[in-house]
Amino acid sequence: MDKIIKTIAAELNIKESQIKSTINLIDEGNTIPFIARYRKEATGGLSDEVLRDLDERLNYLRNLETRKADVSRIIEEQGKLTEEITKALEEATTLTEVEDIYRPYKQKKKTRATVAKAKGLEPLAEIIYAQKETKNIFDIAKEFINPEKDVNTIEEAINGAKDIIAENVSDVADYRKEIKRLCYVQGKISTKNAKENEKSNYEMYYKFDEEIKKIPSHRILAINRGEKEEFLKVTIQKPEEKILNFLRKNIIKGETQFTSILEDTILDSYKRLIEPSIEREIRADLTQKAEEQAIKVFGKNAKQLLLGAPIKNITVMGFDPAYRTGCKIAVIDDTGKVLDIATVYPTEPQNDVEGAKKILKNLISKHKVNMIAIGNGTASRESETFVAEMIKEIPEKVCYAIVSEAGASVYSASKLATEEYPDINVSIRGAISIARRLQDPLAELVKIDPKAIGVGQYQHDVDQKKLAENLTGVVEDAVNKVGVDINTATPSLLSYVSGINKTIAKNIVTYRDANGKLRERKELLKVPKLGKSAFEQCAGFIRIFDGKNPLETTGVHPESYEVAEKLLAKIGADKKDLLNKEKLEQIRANLTTLDVPKVAKELDVGELTLQDIIDDLSKPGRDPREEMPKPILRTDVLKFEDLREGMILPGTVRNVIDFGAFVDIGVKHDGLVHISEMSGEYIKNPSDVVSVGDIVKVKVIGIDQERQKVKLSMKL
Repeated sequence: MDKIIKTIAAELNIKESQIKSTINLIDEGNTIPFIARYRKEATGGLSDEVLRDLDERLNYLRNLETRKADVSRIIEEQGKLTEEITKALEEATTLTEVEDIYRPYKQKKKTRATVAKAKGLEPLAEIIYAQKETKNIFDIAKEFINPEKDVNTIEEAINGAKDIIAENVSDVADYRKEIKRLCYVQGKISTKNAKENEKSNYEMYYKFDEEIKKIPSHRILAINRGEKEEFLKVTIQKPEEKILNFLRKNIIKGETQFTSILEDTILDSYKRLIEPSIEREIRADLTQKAEEQAIKVFGKNAKQLLLGAPIKNITVMGFDPAYRTGCKIAVIDDTGKVLDIATVYPTEPQNDVEGAKKILKNLISKHKVNMIAIGNGTASRESETFVAEMIKEIPEKVCYAIVSEAGASVYSASKLATEEYPDINVSIRGAISIARRLQDPLAELVKIDPKAIGVGQYQHDVDQKKLAENLTGVVEDAVNKVGVDINTATPSLLSYVSGINKTIAKNIVTYRDANGKLRERKELLKVPKLGKSAFEQCAGFIRIFDGKNPLETTGVHPESYEVAEKLLAKIGADKKDLLNKEKLEQIRANLTTLDVPKVAKELDVGELTLQDIIDDLSKPGRDPREEMPKPILRTDVLKFEDLREGMILPGTVRNVIDFGAFVDIGVKHDGLVHISEMSGEYIKNPSDVVSVGDIVKVKVIGIDQERQKVKLSMKL
């Protein structure tokens, strides 16, 4: 374990003491959100992102050590374990290195080498490889002729021995390691079109090569997809002569009668065995790293989307655009309750603009609609034009926002949607989801498979298990950062709270339905299957408004109630004062004057924990999402034809990828801000500059009328 701790410390630049404490907490069954928020003293204040990286590396390194032990045991059982092999296993830092060490001892399927060994040619191979024998090789080989074993000639004997040597050479871990290193340093990825004169999205790769050490992740995934769809042929250009010289230098011991045989064998070993497997391994390694990067980007984007600012206390009209089947309308109140539904046909082929206006105007007037949420899918911009025109014709002050509808159709047809709205048609549910996303993005988006929320690239091409694990962690962190109102939360939302699984989440709602609103956190202990351990993990993330204890509107954990009350008493206040706006202002002012290190000692609490308590008491019931940028609200539409180069426009960042960001400026398709146009300074990652949901000012620098594409710049 000490070795693992040292490795993680070096990789993540964290103190060993922090890692040791964190591992203990993880092994005790504590969740990452709980550790990040309520065990800061033990971890030294490590963030949830760092803790998840630590947890991931911990699992990998533990699996690595387990595999090393297995390989060592298997080789030992064969009676072939040496000090050299043991040392090599100890020094191995990846599973690939371990498998390379194991390769010569692995039970092989039928190969040319295994056939030659069965013919009794292994001693001859050893003689040739040793290069010490002075007796003529043909005379030596003659002794191995055995018609019974199908060795009929000297040539057959020598060729069989060469097959054994070739396989042995290909299995040497040190050789493979150096060959891979040479390929990574000097190799290139080369692609060409698989089919003559065929148009595709991969035309930039029809005649393309790039150094392996420089190629970005998104290109690897694009090339992989092009190859899978049979538009591309992909090869790795390797420094072949350097590789062969390296093998010669390590195998051939001066000029002997065996030199030419070994020269041929080295070439055969490389061409037939080493090169194909090394190419596969390099491709797999590049793909793995590219996928990890894509998953990381996807996770970061998803978190920003989940933490989008809610728009509270409004009645929203959800507008799900379509052509032939009509636009679906759902009006929901400030609690998310469905007030009314309708279907209108302002788009092609019906073009019933006036009829649609009449219906929507009546709904707006009847339910006092404040805002319209328009989905950004098919017929979105036509619908936007229609809505903008209608808004001008009504006395009510109504604005609209374009809302990502990614995953809405998935939700509409889901079992969950059927449970929530059993009496509402599946097509209408999409409009409900769009409206509720504007009101509370987090509560709505947790109902959808995270990879369906449309903020990544190549999400269907990456390892789905790893993607799911990462995104589940992202959703957990987002939910626990915000906190959950226990009396309104759905089972979908509750299931992401630290310590609460899907079964417990359903039990909470069942208990709530049977007994009415929960009045205090400890009441959760009455919920079936929610024991003391689960309570410890979840309690701090639960919010109870209008309950018995004002502290339960905050993130203060029940284990720290006594500290919080003493702290309030110290500044002449009481927990009840947290509900009084005037007194709260005074509490806030007094808390800012405290000497945190001194007070922490007096109250026998860690400084980091105390600071969190101070922050929570300063803003009871605060929703951290309120600090996030609000969606752009519009009253008029911008047409593509209206765009001019040099225009400066506000826009919403819809997606961040390795080479830039897509920004919604109000026209049909999002514009691209290439990484080179994000800043006057060098930028390594676009996510260092922008996040999904950010409101940015951009300049139009290129318009492609034919393809309806816009190039944007943030360098104003």
